[in-house]
Amino acid sequence: MPDSVLQKLADVGIVPVVAIDSVDHALPLADALIGGGLPVAEITFRTSAAAEVISLLSSKRPELLVGAGTVLTEENLLAAKECGARFAVSPGLNPRIVGRAAEIGLPFVPGVATPSDVEAALALGRTQLKFFPAGMLGGVAMVRALAGPYGHTGVRFVPTGGVNADNLPEYLGCPAVAAVGGTWLAKREDMAAGRWDDVRRRCQAAVEIVARARA
Repeated sequence: MPDSVLQKLADVGIVPVVAIDSVDHALPLADALIGGGLPVAEITFRTSAAAEVISLLSSKRPELLVGAGTVLTEENLLAAKECGARFAVSPGLNPRIVGRAAEIGLPFVPGVATPSDVEAALALGRTQLKFFPAGMLGGVAMVRALAGPYGHTGVRFVPTGGVNADNLPEYLGCPAVAAVGGTWLAKREDMAAGRWDDVRRRCQAAVEIVARARA
């Protein structure tokens, strides 16, 4: 199961990363993502609504692959599992959280920024890694540099932070990139204003970019 979930993220190519402030926005968000061809969402634990949103989406929109982001503590991790999250993501690498995720059977993508981080993740059996903050760390050039000594291990990256529609083709053109995390797809201000058509259109445009980049 863990491998199949992470493979699905790679197949989709983009994981919308969403900081959602209101539970009332959960279902319209899901419908906009699904309607735009991106049936996946990483709901970050940056807001107090996150756990309830994950629970609602998991029960009411089972066709949406819902994960938890910004998982910093064991409490976050267990809440994500209890609420029905099918994967979890963290910005950094905490060996204790990685181990606990394995114990409870929740597919987990820890964050890395350096060669030492990559080696620590590999030692924990993790080969799909969030690269964060990607833009500040050199973007695609840094991903390629990290893939040089570690590519043969099977490691692949999910760059997040600074990824957008303009540089998306470059990221997806790198074989070491499994998928990207997209914070531009469902913006807080659009959700607050109910601009769900804008979210859907951004998702559709992103899906088209993925198809062209991988053709």
